[in-house]
Amino acid sequence: KLIKFSIFMKGYSNMINLDATDLRILRIIQKRGRISNSDLSMEINLSASACHRRVSRLESNKVVKNYVALLDPIKVNLSTTVFVEITLNGQADEVLNKFEKEVKKIPNVLECNLMAGSADYLLKVVATDTNDFAQLHRKFLASLPGVAQIQSSFSLKNVFKETGLPV
Repeated sequence: KLIKFSIFMKGYSNMINLDATDLRILRIIQKRGRISNSDLSMEINLSASACHRRVSRLESNKVVKNYVALLDPIKVNLSTTVFVEITLNGQADEVLNKFEKEVKKIPNVLECNLMAGSADYLLKVVATDTNDFAQLHRKFLASLPGVAQIQSSFSLKNVFKETGLPV
């Protein structure tokens, strides 16, 4: 089964064909990014050189964007997760662009999503505890440009978390 994915680069579309072997590679490296090429090739039943070529193609076509280490938030003292809904005082490009530029500078913000619905943005923020978040709120979030309203929801428990896409 062949799946076509579109990758958009600087105004043009580039179709990437991913077959069943590519998808198996992607499923494995999403879970075990440090797997050796030798082990990966054995697992997908492909020669090491052919496996390496496929992985290189997936990387060069930006299907694989990066490899990361996932840290335990408790062990690095960032066990409090807060989802913050931000409503801006306008929707003009200038307001959105200023907000997006400044929110990227806050290290505790792990994600920022432009939303459809009641809030304009949804942020995922990590903190040491509620006092740490209160300081982040006062020092950074409340002073972001264009902010009209902030609604924060604290996560009580992470039921599950997946980092891999269901390919």
